Amino acid sequence: MSGHSKWATTKHKKAVIDSRRAKNFAKLIKGIEVAARNGGADISGNPTLFDAIAKAKKSSMPADNIDRAVKRGAGLESGGADWQTIMYEGYGPNGVALLIECLSDNRNRAASEVRVAVTRNGGNMADPGSVSYMFNRKGVIIVSKAPGITEDKILEHVLDAGAEDVSDLGESFEIVSEPSDLVAVRTALQSAGIDYESADTSFLPSVSVELDAEGATKVFALIDAIEELDDVQNVFGNFDVSDEVMANL
Repeated sequence: MSGHSKWATTKHKKAVIDSRRAKNFAKLIKGIEVAARNGGADISGNPTLFDAIAKAKKSSMPADNIDRAVKRGAGLESGGADWQTIMYEGYGPNGVALLIECLSDNRNRAASEVRVAVTRNGGNMADPGSVSYMFNRKGVIIVSKAPGITEDKILEHVLDAGAEDVSDLGESFEIVSEPSDLVAVRTALQSAGIDYESADTSFLPSVSVELDAEGATKVFALIDAIEELDDVQNVFGNFDVSDEVMANL
């Protein structure tokens, strides 16, 4: 998982650096609206909304934008769209399996745009269920390395909260848990005074495809093209890339 995780971490950093891009803000706002619609506007009783707002704040989204998104999602202010979660499945170069998560108010548009992006960049769509069985839904928390923050210290605080694994990604640590334990693990970190970069439910592959530099370049280009689409929230792949290849890329 090292290659996929490091790619995801790099993507997160890029999102922070490019945080003022309208497209990134739009995706964050969708996440807030959906979380507020599903669980209400009170973050104390809606951990999904708590994490969506935390992610928006780390990307320097203005508080007023966040507040309006919460109100629209909870029905306290007009203008909220009926966002639907849609998962598409496909394959990229080198047989890499892809799960493409969309939040859209138009299924036909989302399906058409995803299909075009995939097929134009060396991939092809797959039937529902033909790819998803290779992934497990997990809670994933990324903690940036800092003085005094070690793998052992993190384990000390999160194991009893339900964490399954802690991995060293080089510049950060990745904590994996069951989705139902994500809030408990995140809360344990907060109680210990350990800051985290992101806390999300994710899809982690059970089997990975090792990519060389050429294959990684093609897969990353495909994923970038898919993520440029307005309806796409996340792309998950079952690829792995060695440290040496990642360094060259």
